[in-house]
Amino acid sequence: MENLDLTVLRTVQGWREAGRPAVLVTVVRTWGSSPRPVGSIMAMRDDGVIVGSVSGGCIEDDLILRYTRHDIPDALPRSGPPLFLQYGLTADEAHRFGLPCGGTLEVILEFDPDAGLLAELVAALDTGALMHRTVDLATGQARLSPSQVPADLELDAQQLVNTFGPEYRMLIIGAGQMSEYLATMAQFCGFEVTVCDPRKEYATVWNVPGVQVVSTMPDDTVLAFNPDARSCLIALTHDPKLDDLALLQALETPAFYIGAIGSRRNNHARRQRMIEYLDQTEASLARLRGPVGIYIGSKTPPEIAVSVMAEVLAIKNGVTLTRESDVEFVKDSQGMVSAGSSCLLSIHST
Repeated sequence: MENLDLTVLRTVQGWREAGRPAVLVTVVRTWGSSPRPVGSIMAMRDDGVIVGSVSGGCIEDDLILRYTRHDIPDALPRSGPPLFLQYGLTADEAHRFGLPCGGTLEVILEFDPDAGLLAELVAALDTGALMHRTVDLATGQARLSPSQVPADLELDAQQLVNTFGPEYRMLIIGAGQMSEYLATMAQFCGFEVTVCDPRKEYATVWNVPGVQVVSTMPDDTVLAFNPDARSCLIALTHDPKLDDLALLQALETPAFYIGAIGSRRNNHARRQRMIEYLDQTEASLARLRGPVGIYIGSKTPPEIAVSVMAEVLAIKNGVTLTRESDVEFVKDSQGMVSAGSSCLLSIHST
């Protein structure tokens, strides 16, 4: 499943190529709480069909009504230069449009974006490229240019610049079943995903489109991947020969998340092995997460992948995780409760 921005752009491209009038809507400013962040996009066809979102639904309903109806006082035009609209300026409006208390957002409407330029943008994004889309606010004309790094939306009196493409990258060591679930989730969360597995019996049956699969040794792959502050690495093979050196290589980078799957016992064994044989210390391993994931009682590969993806997103978004979400803490606590119950049962049996 592709990320939402690409779905929106691909859909509006199809509408415009079919000759249908359409509007591309972008969130350009927010004040206070907002249901969707700056840079979020949606598209609306002339008959009111939409893809994507800029709010929880109420603003979309207002835009549909004003775009499809011409007999109401505040009807929207069907053409012309980009148009700015604000929602939530008053408490009544905020309540009407379902915005959080104090929330205000501003959107820009682009009428009938050029189909050829949309096709060029979608084709570039399909290759994993990062692209700037710059819109002239006086004319509505857009142009594309490649970007080397992710960037936030930029807006001034003359132009709007929105950057599309994967803002974050994920490197997965291992091409097993759980890797397929995790890669799929990461893609629709906007990550560019690379999977490394030198084992032919795994890599040859990989079945997730849009993921780069490489067969080089994991530590060499980490070097080539060159993780930055918007990168994460997750080792999922359970094989120390593949996982350990890749993890150590990643710990020398600014990657925001580095972790490995495994039981509590395996996690402790990995750390001890790295300290004893690979010249590591507790301090040098402080950023190594494991067992990966937040505690949701997961048992199956897709549930474990949900748990891991949730932790990755929490760390990416700067969320401080509590002890109650830590897999090791919760399972240790459950073990203590079970041990206590066994003791009580033993006492009552004597």
